[in-house]
Amino acid sequence: MSGWAILGQAVLALVGGGIVGLLYRGLDRKIAARMQARLGPPLRQPFLDLGKLLAKETVIPKTAVAWVFSAMPFVAAIASFTALLYLPWGPFGPILEGHGDALLVLYLLAVPALAMALGGFASGSPLGVVGAQRELVMLVSYEFPLAVVLVALAWRLSTLGIAPAFSLGQMARYPLWGVVGPLGLIGLVVLLVSLLVVTPAELAKIPFDIPEAETEIAGGLFVEYSGTYLALFYLADAVRTVVMAGLVVALFVPYGIAQPLGLAGAAAQAVDLLFWLAKVFGVMAAAVTTVRVGMARLKVDQIARGFWWRVTAVALSGLLLLALDKVVSG
Repeated sequence: MSGWAILGQAVLALVGGGIVGLLYRGLDRKIAARMQARLGPPLRQPFLDLGKLLAKETVIPKTAVAWVFSAMPFVAAIASFTALLYLPWGPFGPILEGHGDALLVLYLLAVPALAMALGGFASGSPLGVVGAQRELVMLVSYEFPLAVVLVALAWRLSTLGIAPAFSLGQMARYPLWGVVGPLGLIGLVVLLVSLLVVTPAELAKIPFDIPEAETEIAGGLFVEYSGTYLALFYLADAVRTVVMAGLVVALFVPYGIAQPLGLAGAAAQAVDLLFWLAKVFGVMAAAVTTVRVGMARLKVDQIARGFWWRVTAVALSGLLLLALDKVVSG
């Protein structure tokens, strides 16, 4: 593929990822409102919110470390959009496949959280500092079980002779459901549950929204951000939702429907792409929307203990079951 073709695909993925992320954010708010017997905002509300933020003045506090405060929104947005280029989009493989793998996506998902924490520390606000501290506690809590899930799947793929095992494209092309035994199937279900629990924490959604907690710390690490800078964080969050949900789909439900329907060519690609978008929305609705409607905010110590001991133990048990399945099946 020529460089211009790759560039064109990258632009489509970046623009499409931003639009899809904002649209899913609107759907999330609409569904949550309906579940709470409210009318809710229109689906276009995230687009209106983004436009309003971009039109507002960007204020930098006098007490802030200006260059860090100003740089972090761009770092968060760049990292989130870059992760889109390593994500399989239904029938289309990762645009930058071969130039990074699932571990790189793991790092790219962590960068926005680090950027928000640094922005909170640099804001000069005590509320921002508290929010940044909470963000770092969250980060070191949920990253370990997320890494265990990726390592478990990559290791099992490597035992099948599939390389590079950490490639998201390879993981999507060779799902493990049909090649493992009963113990392996249970292990995959356990790993999927672990990843679904990590998803709202990665996105800092209720019950894991302690870094911003409006009713406690008035927005926390975003308290001093406004205008374009806040818009960039807003957009980065929307895109990161697509990346995280797309990661779940790529690892566990990468199947298409065009082949069973007997479709081929462009029609097959279009149908599979729409099906992929539906699966991404399904993951978001199941792991984010319903959870934040049905649960209250957790405390910092509850989140840290829960991920370090419980969720990590569950993920490690899934890895152990895959290893036992490999021993039993040979």
